[in-house]
Amino acid sequence: MQSITIKGSKRELVGKKATKALRNADKVPCVIYGGEQPIHFSADDASFKKLVYTPNVYTASIELDGNKYNAIVQDLQFHPVTDKLLHIDFYQLHDDKPVMMNIPVKLEGTPAGVRDGGVLRFPSRKLSVTALPKDLPDFISVNIESLKIGDKVLIADIETANFTFNQPENSVIVQVRIARAAIVDEVEDEEGEEGEEGEEGAEEGATPEAGKEEKSE
Repeated sequence: MQSITIKGSKRELVGKKATKALRNADKVPCVIYGGEQPIHFSADDASFKKLVYTPNVYTASIELDGNKYNAIVQDLQFHPVTDKLLHIDFYQLHDDKPVMMNIPVKLEGTPAGVRDGGVLRFPSRKLSVTALPKDLPDFISVNIESLKIGDKVLIADIETANFTFNQPENSVIVQVRIARAAIVDEVEDEEGEEGEEGEEGAEEGATPEAGKEEKSE
């Protein structure tokens, strides 16, 4: 998996005043968990843009006072009004310890069913996997060219190398469904046929009644 380098400084003070001062200086307070003890540090807000504001997933190589820590983002906090990044929790990676991470799904090709008028449904844009840090994929590729209307791709259909999925095997990743307009047209056609049959039945039933009235005269 690709990594982004973050250069920061360890924090000695972690109170509210110190945190507020960091944010006023356009720095983001952060914590690294997963080691012997939490490591508090801060870094420039701009240094997190490629790590946070992207649909892709990266690990972080955090450089602090001559030491380097490989980690992944565990939690993000944003300001409720301005959406400014307020705090980041990282989890330290260890070469011999599996880690859980959400990996984006990349679709390849245009489904045959979409070309035939179907609609692509893509409910699982990220999938949770567990793997050693060196085996974490940048993305999970799914070829959908052969999907026809009604076809779907499940977790069980994806071949995995050195990682495992954390969702049930019957979870739907992507599927091609019949378009809503086509369903409406089909229903209307059926209702139209039923109406025509009813009208024919009414005409056939009217003839004996008319005969009865003629006889009564």
